[in-house]
Amino acid sequence: MGGTNSRLALFEDSNILALEIFPSSQYASFRDVVRAFRKQHDQPIESACFGVAGPVREGKSHLPNLAWPEIDAFALAEDLDVRVRIANDLEANAHGIALLHQADLVTISAGGPDSPGNRALISAGTGLGEAGIFFDGRDYMPWACEGGHSDFAPRNEVEIALLEFLLGEFEHVSVERVLSGPGLHNIYRFLRDTGRAVEPPELAAEIEAHGGSSVISDHGLKGHIEICVQALELFVSIYGAEAGNFALKCMATGGVYIGGGIAPKILGKLLLPPFHEHFCAKGRSRPLMESMPLHVILNDKTALLGAGRLALLSL
Repeated sequence: MGGTNSRLALFEDSNILALEIFPSSQYASFRDVVRAFRKQHDQPIESACFGVAGPVREGKSHLPNLAWPEIDAFALAEDLDVRVRIANDLEANAHGIALLHQADLVTISAGGPDSPGNRALISAGTGLGEAGIFFDGRDYMPWACEGGHSDFAPRNEVEIALLEFLLGEFEHVSVERVLSGPGLHNIYRFLRDTGRAVEPPELAAEIEAHGGSSVISDHGLKGHIEICVQALELFVSIYGAEAGNFALKCMATGGVYIGGGIAPKILGKLLLPPFHEHFCAKGRSRPLMESMPLHVILNDKTALLGAGRLALLSL
């Protein structure tokens, strides 16, 4: 359940029998989404797990990017008459990695010689999610965190100016404010409003009609509108740096995974040297960073697969 879409599926073991996608903003609550799904697919079920884009405490969660009432596992259990588990969406996503195939990944860097170790997952989309995956010597054990709401850490004069610009609008500038779909639009506005780039009038009209992030990303990838190119390049550099920050905190020698909806759309940019360079640029820790495998997840059902896996484990 993300800020843009809610994906629900019916599983038998790890096989998806039915899948529906619901635009989250068109529903008043998550219970309404679940009821809509069950109207279409009313087969008996044995357990359920839902990955939600927000912190989970005692089976309850508020989604920061949606004006929904609190999601409550106990209320959903009454509706469905089965055991229900609520998990952070990145925790679910991390569990889904275990079910991926090689074709579901693109490797940016193979890293050093294979050595088991912790993994890290970072996913930019409507918001920014992060999850660690602890390796206990035999199994991988994901844990959720809310790292996307930690402070944005600028590294140079341009990023310091970006922070100052956003402090004029937000009491707290989290890394999510720059590293997400809305974050790309924030970067664009910073470049425009501080005179670092010029916004063509026709582009302003297009953004007004179709929304900011997708238009900026499309033109940035095509490379023919300078302000979009600059915005996307700054976004990619911050993405690489934050992925490296989180990899260090997790000591992710077992691999770093870039998930979320944005990465596959800008894959060509992530495969260019600057992204990996910003990932590795950690001073004395550069050799450690260079040894970490770095992958992009292409399978947009990874979090859904992980939620299904957690439901199965709950039986």
